[in-house]
Amino acid sequence: MPPSTNPPQAPKPVVKKATGRKPGAQDGHQAHPRLRLPPERLTHVIALIPDRCERCQTALPRQPQPHDPEPTWHQVAELPRRLAVVTEFQGHARTCACCGHVTCESIPQEIRADSQGPRLSASLSYLSGSQHISKRGVAEVVQTVFDVPIALGTICRLEQQMRAALAPAHQEIAQEVREAPVKNADETSWQEKGKRCWLWVAVAATAVYFLLHGRRNTVALQELLGERPQGVVVSDRLATYGLVPLDQRQACWAHLKRDFQAMVDRGGKGKKIGVELLDLCKLLFDMWYKVRDGTRTRRWLHKQVEGWLHNDVRVALERGAVCGCAKTAGVCAEILKIEAALWTFARVDGVEPTNNAAERALRPAVLWRKGSFGCQSEAGCRFVERLLSVTATLRLRGESVLDYLTEALQAHRHGLPAPKLLASE
Repeated sequence: MPPSTNPPQAPKPVVKKATGRKPGAQDGHQAHPRLRLPPERLTHVIALIPDRCERCQTALPRQPQPHDPEPTWHQVAELPRRLAVVTEFQGHARTCACCGHVTCESIPQEIRADSQGPRLSASLSYLSGSQHISKRGVAEVVQTVFDVPIALGTICRLEQQMRAALAPAHQEIAQEVREAPVKNADETSWQEKGKRCWLWVAVAATAVYFLLHGRRNTVALQELLGERPQGVVVSDRLATYGLVPLDQRQACWAHLKRDFQAMVDRGGKGKKIGVELLDLCKLLFDMWYKVRDGTRTRRWLHKQVEGWLHNDVRVALERGAVCGCAKTAGVCAEILKIEAALWTFARVDGVEPTNNAAERALRPAVLWRKGSFGCQSEAGCRFVERLLSVTATLRLRGESVLDYLTEALQAHRHGLPAPKLLASE
């Protein structure tokens, strides 16, 4: 809520102290130089070759010599005047000189079925479903950039085609994620015809699965992860995730850190517990960063956790559960119930202590929801979950999003099997 809508009795927002660091990249930040496109991606190569020595003016050979250094390079990208290639099919008629009958050559139905080719159609769905541009915005982009006028109804029809084309890939991703040894799960609110529903996400190492469901309960979680979830699930402390056995769960320490900070902000008898838990949380993350960066092993981390950190956190939570602050005591008691799920990351490879992967995956969808107010139909919900799943999975795997969308749509239009999304695995 904006500050202007806060009621007078609302607590003052927490003001973070300035760090003193300058804006932008910090010292030691890894540089990201311009990416040089490979030779097969180039359209033109213009060689600038010196013809005379700048010292003695002697003529220089055109061909490089063995001792010559490699040429420097600078690439310039530009768009052609018109991006879209427009092909007009004409059905001509001829009059017979013998009998006077007029014979017309009709345009085949498979050509008349669509007025936009598969790649242009895939681009429109990508703009609306992945870049979250409104349908009017997509129509303006196509008119302005591609120089092709298009109706809003046509954009909707193309989205329907893409929704159907991506159904097999969506199921393929679901199976991949459910069988993955580690996955991060989270959910956020959505709307269908103004009614609240939930957008769930499960992020594995090789795929990202989105699911729109009307509920936020175990039925939805089973549809997301399977009736009996496999592998380790990293999540927050939502009660729904109690479906997953504790030895297969990892509770998000970023959420726990916020809970501990809230204890401090409330003050009172629970403040001291919050400070102590925050200190232990900092030590935990300091050790985790060493494992993540490769300076320490997970085995070393497990020894540290079992040697002292696990016990210190348990003791602090037990004291917090009986402190005089009701909210702090309640939170500590709830955390103690899932204590076994706090330390899975210390013993299982591939598991992290936070749920950042799922939250990062949901962030673009949240922005889409805020700009579009959700979907107006069940079919629109299917388009959202399928396009989000496919595009996020392809980005994760470093593969071309537009190429796959084009192939899938082309196969759908010709009644062919959908291309395999995870064929390289």
